[in-house]
Amino acid sequence: MKRGRALNRLVALQKPRSGLFCFFDIKYLPFAENNGNGYNGQTMPCRGEKGEVFMKKQSFLKGAAIIAAGGFIAKLIGALYRIPLTNLIGGYGMGLYQMVYPFYCLLLTVSATGIPSSIAKMVAERRAQGVSGKPVLKSAFLLFLLIGAFGTVLMMGIAPLLSRMQDCPEVKNGYLALAPSVLLVSAISVFRGWFQGENNMLPTALSEVTEQVVKVGFGLLFAYLFRSDVQKAVTYILLSVSISEACALLLMALLYRRAPAPLVGIKDGGRVSLKSVLRLSIPVTLSAALLPLSSLFDSVIIVRLLKRYTAEAVTLYGLFSGGAVTIINLPVSVCYGIAAASVPAVSAASAVPAGDVQGEAEKSRKNARRRMLYALLVTLVVSVPCALGLFFFAGPAVRIIFRALKPSEAETLVKLVRLFSVSAVTLSCTQTLSACLTGIGKPTFAAVSMAVAVAVKTILNFALVSSPKISVYGAAIAADVCYLVAFALDLVYNLIVTKRKKGDGKHDHGSRTGRGSGGFDGAGQAGDPVGKEGGGADGADPLV
Repeated sequence: MKRGRALNRLVALQKPRSGLFCFFDIKYLPFAENNGNGYNGQTMPCRGEKGEVFMKKQSFLKGAAIIAAGGFIAKLIGALYRIPLTNLIGGYGMGLYQMVYPFYCLLLTVSATGIPSSIAKMVAERRAQGVSGKPVLKSAFLLFLLIGAFGTVLMMGIAPLLSRMQDCPEVKNGYLALAPSVLLVSAISVFRGWFQGENNMLPTALSEVTEQVVKVGFGLLFAYLFRSDVQKAVTYILLSVSISEACALLLMALLYRRAPAPLVGIKDGGRVSLKSVLRLSIPVTLSAALLPLSSLFDSVIIVRLLKRYTAEAVTLYGLFSGGAVTIINLPVSVCYGIAAASVPAVSAASAVPAGDVQGEAEKSRKNARRRMLYALLVTLVVSVPCALGLFFFAGPAVRIIFRALKPSEAETLVKLVRLFSVSAVTLSCTQTLSACLTGIGKPTFAAVSMAVAVAVKTILNFALVSSPKISVYGAAIAADVCYLVAFALDLVYNLIVTKRKKGDGKHDHGSRTGRGSGGFDGAGQAGDPVGKEGGGADGADPLV
């Protein structure tokens, strides 16, 4: 209690001081702030004898746990939602429902996927330098609101054409009902990125759960009210998605209004150029789009290769994509919280204050490296037991989740899950390392590494799936190699960038000099209108 009162007095007076409540040494604290220029989000700052800033060790793990819990609850609600929904609208209704989603997901990838991690990086860097992150929010909100509005108008305008191309005019109204969600999700993503940059992960988790609860509530209500007219029911069920996003946006706006005012001494920092926001977001978006585009390509080539020697091609592909991939995604989605928390943590560590740049650059690199390795360690601690559990208990898991499968199909799926279980580790680590690359201003390389990995997977699919002896198991092997390659490349580059020595000719001088990302080589940075790089793979969320 005394320690808590001391912390409260410290924040109220805003006078850094030493004391027993500074109970973690900066040298042994991977996620402690060490730049002496402000505090990161909810952490409590205090200065030791050498002017170093200390933070609670639990801040990173707590943030990761909050997002992971929110994502898991949201996914669980969504999975349970499918059961009564299928009973109410049947297979035909579910078919109409699913037909609208591919194009919708593509628009979301373009308009919203790269937003949270890129904004979180920019906000965290500014906060670490004693500069307010709100200018980032204002600039990004305007930019992505326009992009989201364009996506909404595009979806509405192209709805008749898409429904004709799908030879299913019944889904046209579904596209129109779902279109507003593109705009709403873009706005929500900006708020999520700002809160994550402030090291406050709770709003993201709350908004995810709110989306699912509202969607399920209105969706089941509409499905029941219009159960006699399946087409109308599906249209209103898709409308429930737009309603849920509107509720989530309202929640985020309310939480933003209630956010505490910045500490005294936090500077405004001036405007943030739209170019700097785009420079970081575009490569993140491109990288995030690689996996869904790769999956779309896989759905064509794998089925065609399987049809050369079996009549069960569609079934086998369904077991892989709808069964094995779905199961493996569960632990990966849990580890997403670690990736989301890594962006502001690594960004804050890599930021170099405006003063003694040469003296601080080496320290920033060491802090960023320590945080990256710590995030990777936490990811391994979570993902490795999950992968082992999937390998050894694949049989019971398949029997519980997919009860309707035939014995031969269940046996095939069990083998696929066991083969694919290693990807629970490599893909989880890849999204964490990609987030770290975004945090240090080098996400472009994450996009390149994922592109290389996807190319390797495509080649292996042709080589393995075309063999009748290997069959669909080749798709699982190819995916395993894909994520292993991406993991290895991301790890190597993280280690190289965070180990560069002073004087290599590529140091930047922080965002205020307009030359890059907090002590690293030329990466575009928060508030930096003339940075030379930026962007990259969205380690925050690659598959969801």
